[in-house]
Amino acid sequence: MKKIYIGKIVSTHGIKGELKIISDFPFKNKVFRKDNTLLIDEKEYKINSYRHHKIYEMITLDHYKDINEVQFLLKKKVYIDKESLNLDENEILDEELITYNVITNIGEGIIKEIFFASATNKILRLNIKNQEVLIPLNSPYIEKIDKIKHKIYVQIIEGMIN
Repeated sequence: MKKIYIGKIVSTHGIKGELKIISDFPFKNKVFRKDNTLLIDEKEYKINSYRHHKIYEMITLDHYKDINEVQFLLKKKVYIDKESLNLDENEILDEELITYNVITNIGEGIIKEIFFASATNKILRLNIKNQEVLIPLNSPYIEKIDKIKHKIYVQIIEGMIN
């Protein structure tokens, strides 16, 4: 089982055992669903209910009906089993993508970092021929991401590399 970090439980809400989770996980719709299983301290917990509120993912867990019963979960990290994510063919996790080889029209390279330039714009920091290149992940310069061969194909245009 490969655990994927989802977020952290930051507090409770109300008296019925609802938990607030801070998460920047990109595929929340695949994680926070009724009956999905979360991993907290190597133990499995089933989601009983879910809602989004402000910046939080709000959940209740099966068999916990009171605020006092969930106090021990505060400040804990939350994970999910990668197999249970059921990602689509065009969906890929950053921790996988960063291990991919970069194939370009001028040579091979590696991904050094993946970061957000804005709330919706993810940037790849590439190292090609000992030079740094920044490319938006949703850019037309990314021709193909091959999940089977673990390669990302990028078109480098004049001016991107000196």
